[in-house]
This record gives sequence, structure tokens and C-alpha cells, in this order.
Amino acid sequence: MGDFFLQPDKWVVEKERMKLKSSKLYFHVALHFALIFLVFFSFDVWLQALIIGVTHYIIDATKLLFQQTKTKKAWFFADQALHIAVIIVCWLSFYDGATINFSFLQNVKFWLYLFGGLLLTLPTAIVIKVVIARFIPSKNAISLQNAGKFIGILERLLIYIFVLTNHLEAVGFLLAAKSIFRFGNLKEGNELKLTEYVLIGTLLSFGIAVAVGLGITSIKL
Repeated sequence: MGDFFLQPDKWVVEKERMKLKSSKLYFHVALHFALIFLVFFSFDVWLQALIIGVTHYIIDATKLLFQQTKTKKAWFFADQALHIAVIIVCWLSFYDGATINFSFLQNVKFWLYLFGGLLLTLPTAIVIKVVIARFIPSKNAISLQNAGKFIGILERLLIYIFVLTNHLEAVGFLLAAKSIFRFGNLKEGNELKLTEYVLIGTLLSFGIAVAVGLGITSIKL
């Protein structure tokens, strides 16, 4: 809520431009602090709110000071991972006896599914690359670099999830959608970059949506 829904884009721009001198940084941290009380509707969480607020400032300030254009993506994911870690620690400290259940690590199916998913990423991409090496277009081709590899990884992971969840009809939908884009390539060859860009975004969006959906449905209340 604090980082994505209640932080306008202009705040982000100003923070990156002015860094620690930006007033939006402190508004942003104060907002996170206030959200804890709002969510719990109690002042009993003042210690957790203070910890989350202070660490959020430290993490964001560190990112603003040290991130560069080429490392911006890495800092973004590191920033979010640290925020989530702090929240989990505060949650465990607030709820007496709360634990995180790692019993799934002892489940053979978990490792089997993980192995299948990993197999469908870079190993399969490399195999396909070797097999179709003779068909690689010339340097004058108007294609995004490595776009094909990432599109393949994303679509294979989606199909893998569809199969595991017994939704084979979704595979047909995915193939139909891809066929429509590919038809556009044949019709407008000079728009291949845009087509691949849209495909990457679409498949990534599908993948995140499916992953979140599976995660939510797996929670036992």
C-alpha cells in the first residue's frame, strides 16, 4: 500500500533527483509508520511501527544514495525484499508463538515441481538455442536482444503451471494469443520489436497473476 498505491510517481522522481533532501522521502516514511496503526487500529503496535518506519527510511535512503542507472533494477528488488523481511520479523515478534511453516521443504512433490520449473527455464532455452542455431537471423534483424529466449521461458512456465493445475484449456488460449501476435509479425515485419515487447510484458503479467493466484489459494485459514 505504501510503496505502490499511496506513492505518486512524482514522489519517486523527486526522491531520485533530490535524494535525502527530498521532503517526499520523509512523507513516504511517515505514511508507512501511520499505515501500521491504521491497519491494526491500535497503538499496541507502536514498537513494530517504529521499527518498520526507521528501517524503511534506512533502506530507501541507502537505495537512493547508491543506485545507478544500470543497477536500478537490482536495487529495486533488493529494496522490496528487505522491506518484506522486516515486516515478517515484526509480525513474528508481535504475534506470540507465530511461526513460519517450512514443512513443505520435506515434501517430495515440492522438489519435483521445482525441478520441472527450473528445467523449463535456462536449460530448455539453451537446448532450443542450440537446435535452432542455424535459423538465427542476421545482425540486421529488427528483433529485441534475447527477447525470444525470455518469451520462451515465460510461456513454458505458464504451460507448466496450467498442466499442474489441470487447466489444459488455458494452454490453447495461450497458443491462440501468441498466434495472433505472430500473425502481426508476418503482416508488419517492421513492428517486430514492439510485438516482442508486448509479448514479454503480457506473458510476464500472466505469470505473476497465476503465481499470486496459486499463492493465495494455497493459504489455509
